[in-house]
Amino acid sequence: MNMRLEPSSSFAADARSYHPEDATWAIDVNELRKHVTVLRHKLAAGQSIYHAGQSFHSLFLVHAGFVKLVELADDGREQVIGFRGRGDFLGTESIGLDAYACGTVSLESGEAWELPFPAMLQACHQMPELNARLAAALAREIRTDHAWMLTIGTLNAEQRVAAFLLAEGKRCASMGFSAKHFMLRMRRADMASFLALTNETVCRVLTKLHDMRLIAVARREVKVLDEGALRSMTGQMA
Repeated sequence: MNMRLEPSSSFAADARSYHPEDATWAIDVNELRKHVTVLRHKLAAGQSIYHAGQSFHSLFLVHAGFVKLVELADDGREQVIGFRGRGDFLGTESIGLDAYACGTVSLESGEAWELPFPAMLQACHQMPELNARLAAALAREIRTDHAWMLTIGTLNAEQRVAAFLLAEGKRCASMGFSAKHFMLRMRRADMASFLALTNETVCRVLTKLHDMRLIAVARREVKVLDEGALRSMTGQMA
């Protein structure tokens, strides 16, 4: 359900608690609302935020929950091309286009704040920290996409899964949680789609890493037991 935000103590509390991946790029949401009409969207698991091909009209900021980015392959299958969590922007890949380049699906209950894009351009002139945050988000997307392109193109299945687990641990650490004990927020099938592997291969590799005592895995719960070995497997430095 969509709801236009009005001044309230609960929203003020949400604004104060909001801290993106890098606190340097923190946004004063109450200041932003002076320039942009912010819409709060409550999300349910499986709910789309926008679809590929839909007219581009807004950016979104993930306030709570976890979202996958999807596009349709030539054979009609859904291809997962990325994941976004709290503090991440959605829709930045479509800036400059008439329509959204991909779709987004919430993987769990959550919340996203809609930021109409024409107004966002004006707000960037008034709020240098917002302009910096957007630029940082775009740069991070480019770096991340490039890194995963190399990972998927050059590493084998075991290395890809290991790299993915390390990346998820890093994501958790950026939000103040443990990098060595976390929950995978996506299904095995989504993970497999993103890594260009089959679901069976991902399950087999996770079991193998578990048997090698590099990780302990129970359903979606993961404990990293030997981070150094995982990094060595993927060629990453400690």
